[in-house]
Amino acid sequence: MNPTSRIYVAGHRGLVGSALYRRLQSNGYVNLTARSHSRLNLSVKSDVEEFFAEEKPEYVLLAAAKVGGIYANYTYPVDFLLGNLNIQNNVIEAAWRTGVKGLLFLGSSCIYPRDAPQPLKEEYLLTGPLEPTNEAYAIAKIAGIELCKAYNRQYGTRFLGVMPTNLYGPNDSYDLQTSHALPALIRKFHLAKLAVLGDFEGIRRDEACYGKIPNDILAGLEAKRGVVVRLWGTGAPCREFLHVDDMAEACVFLMQRLEELFSDPCSSVRDRPIINIGCGKDNTIREVAEMVARVAGFDGTVEWDSSKPDGTPKKLLDVSRMSDLGWKAGICMEEGLRNTYEDYLRKLAGSKPCAM
Repeated sequence: MNPTSRIYVAGHRGLVGSALYRRLQSNGYVNLTARSHSRLNLSVKSDVEEFFAEEKPEYVLLAAAKVGGIYANYTYPVDFLLGNLNIQNNVIEAAWRTGVKGLLFLGSSCIYPRDAPQPLKEEYLLTGPLEPTNEAYAIAKIAGIELCKAYNRQYGTRFLGVMPTNLYGPNDSYDLQTSHALPALIRKFHLAKLAVLGDFEGIRRDEACYGKIPNDILAGLEAKRGVVVRLWGTGAPCREFLHVDDMAEACVFLMQRLEELFSDPCSSVRDRPIINIGCGKDNTIREVAEMVARVAGFDGTVEWDSSKPDGTPKKLLDVSRMSDLGWKAGICMEEGLRNTYEDYLRKLAGSKPCAM
């Protein structure tokens, strides 16, 4: 992959896709292609085929996906299974048909069995039952990995799957019904701080910018100085978090070495085309919540609702394959959270309040 290669970033407006696009631009790649969902629905096979035939990308970074937290995954399993299968099947097949030189498929660490040994190695894939709360999404991602593997074996393609740990950073979704845990924490603590300060104009501005505040949370905010932040689960599970800019750097790092990875007879990606990407360190959800509260400036009460599911007890990736290739994460958790919260505030500054 060189600076003038035609590169298609699928999902360029999402958390991962936007970071990939920024990284490629900053690294001097000048021939980038992207399409918004309104211009190209990746679930429609004929539209995808037409796009690939016209644009003829040489490399594809497939970051487009339907994503969400525990609540969304558990409530809408059909959407997460079929939606992701349609997107990835259409893009991967079109990439093969048009002869792309390389494709990077963004998976997820939830593909690994719920009770697999820690840290999670790539070879643990398909060795045990999945975590039930995100099983549909995980199955779709596993199918994408296996499809890449099948094309590589049958047609000699260079399709590589990367399995990121939990990601966070600019352009995340802060919808309190469907977002992942960390962005939901950021928004809940920010809103709680505003409520304690009596800044209800700020709360209205937040709702205009980041979406409806559920009634139960809104009622708690209206308690003003009696605000309590209520969080799901016990806070005991451990999670590894990686800033999305580190993730993007790792992906470009791999794309630049794609030919080398697949041509080396000793390379493990020939038989198992997946690589974990993480920082190699985890924290309890309770510790993460404390960090977010500190960054957001909330020092009030936090209550944990143990009647709600915790999800997988521990999920730490083995990142030795990336380390062996010479890459490691560079953004520490506290720095990454400050960066993310600053981005959250920047977007708020440009929004207008709405009626509550």
